[in-house]
Amino acid sequence: MQIYKSIFFSLLFIFISIDLLTEDVEEIIVKGNWRESSALQKSSSIVILNKKILESQPVKHFENLSYLVPNLNFAASDSRARHFQIRGIGERSGYERTPNSAVGFLIDDIDYSGQGGIATTFDLEQIEVHRGPQGSRIGSNAMAGLIYLKTKEPTEKFEAISELTSGTFNTLNAGIAFGGPTNFSDNLSYRLALRKDYSDGFRKNLYSGKSDTSKKDESTYRLKIDWDFSDKTIFKFLITQIDLNDPADIWAIDGSLNTLSDRPGMDSQKTNAYGIKIFHQLSGKEFQSLSSMTDSDIVISYDADWGNPLSHAPYIYDYFSETIRNRKTIAQEFRLVSDSVDFDLNKKTEWVIGISYFDVTEGNYKKDDGVYGDPSDPFGPYFSESLFSSKFSSESFSLFGNLDYFINESLKFSMGARWENYESQYADSLGELFNPSDKMSGGKISLNKNLNDSSNIFISIARGFNHGGFNLNLGLAPSSKNSNLYYDPEFLTNYEIGFNSQLFYKMMSVSAVIFYSDRDDQQVLISTQVDPTDPNTFSFLTQNAAEGINKGVELNLDMKLSESIYIFSRFGLLQTDINNWKSRPDLEGRAQAHAPKKSFALGINWSITDRASLSIDLVGKSSFYYSDSHDNQSKSYSLTNINYDYSIGRWTYSIWARNVFDEYYSVRGFYFGNEAPDFKDTLYERHGDPRHLGLTARYDF
Repeated sequence: MQIYKSIFFSLLFIFISIDLLTEDVEEIIVKGNWRESSALQKSSSIVILNKKILESQPVKHFENLSYLVPNLNFAASDSRARHFQIRGIGERSGYERTPNSAVGFLIDDIDYSGQGGIATTFDLEQIEVHRGPQGSRIGSNAMAGLIYLKTKEPTEKFEAISELTSGTFNTLNAGIAFGGPTNFSDNLSYRLALRKDYSDGFRKNLYSGKSDTSKKDESTYRLKIDWDFSDKTIFKFLITQIDLNDPADIWAIDGSLNTLSDRPGMDSQKTNAYGIKIFHQLSGKEFQSLSSMTDSDIVISYDADWGNPLSHAPYIYDYFSETIRNRKTIAQEFRLVSDSVDFDLNKKTEWVIGISYFDVTEGNYKKDDGVYGDPSDPFGPYFSESLFSSKFSSESFSLFGNLDYFINESLKFSMGARWENYESQYADSLGELFNPSDKMSGGKISLNKNLNDSSNIFISIARGFNHGGFNLNLGLAPSSKNSNLYYDPEFLTNYEIGFNSQLFYKMMSVSAVIFYSDRDDQQVLISTQVDPTDPNTFSFLTQNAAEGINKGVELNLDMKLSESIYIFSRFGLLQTDINNWKSRPDLEGRAQAHAPKKSFALGINWSITDRASLSIDLVGKSSFYYSDSHDNQSKSYSLTNINYDYSIGRWTYSIWARNVFDEYYSVRGFYFGNEAPDFKDTLYERHGDPRHLGLTARYDF
């Protein structure tokens, strides 16, 4: 309680000082909405990672950048994190549940929700993390918030960059991006980005003697073409391929970075995506069409016993699981977006109306095999093998709209809404057939007051939703009355008050949000192991708790101490509770999983000379529960990263180190039995990356 009081009085002091200390400031532009707009016109909590931050990061993947955003966490059961949690809300496992997501994930307006592992970050223009429900903007895929990645657009003049990185663990990365006008037409421009990332990974397999069984072998290809068809019409084309070939030998019996697997797994994904955007200017408005399709081939496999014949001797214990998944999506959205307000013409409204269609088709083929033998059992060993296939499809049709009414030049009232019709079908080789459907609605109302040209205060109420579903592999008929079969949609009502400002003659920028969220029919993920001797029977089950509470504070502070020194600090405080869950009274009042109470990011950038600069950042999280199935928690940790740049002409050389002090920390934990013969429930943790050093050379053409 004391820390909340301290923050409240600090914010109050800054708020009172705004009118006395502010001057005209450069606008921060938010791009992940229907129209680009100033951050001062937004009525929500947003963290923006700009081009400078993105270029300074030696590891080009969003998972590494996520540490810079408070109240954003991820669950890494595989080689790369697929799922993220915002303010403690979001999926944690993609193994056994229908493919929906509480955190939206868009790259160039293409929906990759639940597939965050493909988020490489080379040649990006901006990353935005919108915290809080985006019910009117996205719908059921963004109940907790939205992560929006925007890659660089084609330029009017030729522009190119190249980058080469070498580092520890046999890291070797190379990328080039270039583009500009074409020779065919003045109306055509393009940008092509090519990137290859390789590393042996941070683990060593002691059984095989190899150090590359958890390697990162990743490729990014992207082509964007802009066609100015006429003065009023623009076409934007996108072709991209992300190819991740990442073995997943990441779990160790003793919790170290040394694995013992005799059959290391795989975490690969190859995604081809295509997008077409059309912008056509009409009288007083713009017609926008966004079309996209994706095709992903995914392999998820793992050595389920995490060992080998020698480590398990004298017992025979060998299990392996492999899932081959194909996921295809088709999306179409039509919008009418009004022109911006014009007070000279007495035009005080901005509006958006639109329709959206999103289709998902996913097929899974799973093969599990195993053997268990006790030398004292004359009837053993016992062999098992199972083959399982399933097909899932869903269609979502939405109507949405938003109205901004400017009461005067400094006061804006906004109201948005979305209605969504969701239908799905599921069938598998066990004879399970389901076709659940939901009709849901959400939206947002807000009031935004500009105190002057460089500061605002806002208050908002938003309602987000996440569609319901069903649990897989229960062996129950659709007509079954078993309460574990289906789970209902979840709804979240979020209340926020916040402000943004720049102070002290552009020397300091501050933003803060206080939020309170009510979760109704909260979807809670629990896990269980049906057969203690068979790790392939470890399954996940989603149920509805009656309600949950998520509340906290988010504070961003950027300050330019001098012409050569810039610092930033970002803090997140989060309190979560599970309430009124009748089937699990032991969890009532406990914090939700993957919801650290404190998270922060601090940094300094020192321009030592015109050529040399030094950047240091410190990021960290407090402890959090790994799961709603048990009470084991991670330990608090902080990581220090350093980057030194030196420029000579168009060349920039960087020496960098991540996790400088080699902090030993964990990002995921399971609690079950996996050691013969007793199979005693034990906490197994997946640890984060150790110290990583390297050198990067960058050339700007």
